[in-house]
Amino acid sequence: MDSSVVLKEVELAPPAAPKVGRAKINWRTHFQQHWPLYVMLIPAIVSMILFRFYPMWGILFAFKKYSPVAGFAKSPWVGLKNFSRFFSSDYALPILRNTISIAVGKIVVGQIVAILFALFLNEVRSHFFKRTVQTMTTLAHFLSWIIIGGMMVQILSTKGAVNQIVTSFGLEPIRFLSDPAVFPWTLIGLETWKEFGWGAVIYLAALTNINPELYEAAAVDGADRFQRMRHITLPGIKTLIILMSCLSLGGILSAGFEQVLVLYNPVVYKTGDILDTYIYRVGLVGSGGMPDYSLGTAVGLLQGGVGFVLILVSYWLADKFANYRVF
Repeated sequence: MDSSVVLKEVELAPPAAPKVGRAKINWRTHFQQHWPLYVMLIPAIVSMILFRFYPMWGILFAFKKYSPVAGFAKSPWVGLKNFSRFFSSDYALPILRNTISIAVGKIVVGQIVAILFALFLNEVRSHFFKRTVQTMTTLAHFLSWIIIGGMMVQILSTKGAVNQIVTSFGLEPIRFLSDPAVFPWTLIGLETWKEFGWGAVIYLAALTNINPELYEAAAVDGADRFQRMRHITLPGIKTLIILMSCLSLGGILSAGFEQVLVLYNPVVYKTGDILDTYIYRVGLVGSGGMPDYSLGTAVGLLQGGVGFVLILVSYWLADKFANYRVF
């Protein structure tokens, strides 16, 4: 090859990019510039240490036969005996069944009602009416179950407002809070009523991202509202529906402690007692004697461990089916 050609190619070749190393951070300068932000973190860090990390030593109660008289240090170690006590008892399977069935019912019914409510509210053209309905339906979310529970005990009693309407049609009164077969559905219905408006907020926000030209094109092609809802709106929020369903799996073993505690009674323990209320009743209140701190801690640790695994599984499913990642 001619040497002049080689020299010409070398001259025409672009210069190699210089290697840029990662700039070193001067932490002293960085802290001097942003120290107010670190000062603002101090209350949160202290609160986390006191109320999140420090109480974690209490999980050791699950592996001891704790006696308040002997104290924690002198109470004997029993290993996994407290866990076996729970699983060998007659309460384990009914409580697990109640917890899972009530939690799954709340997730499924709540999601369906929230989605349907968001879809129909999105079809309303009056902004004033839409905002008024949305405000009224989300108001119950901000009320505690102590307030709502006290109201519902009166409304759903055998002589309450609901049963007065039922009996006016010549029907027998419905024992919402004292019939073991009806009580779980009462919990699911009340939870759905309280939270469906708040749950629809995120779906209404997602509906605003759908291109309105798609609706216009479908209307020109002769599609009615239900067809547009089926073929445009639902596919537009399909990913969000999958994401919310996956993230809800982490709460399978949490069926709503406050709600059940306010509404249930010994008559409906068979179908209404859940893990949270069992832990509260055994570990703090006690039954026929001193509270069993060790058993209550063991069941609580079991619930927390399984819940942690379910959260990991839910995030994995969200990443797989909805392309959502927390980290």
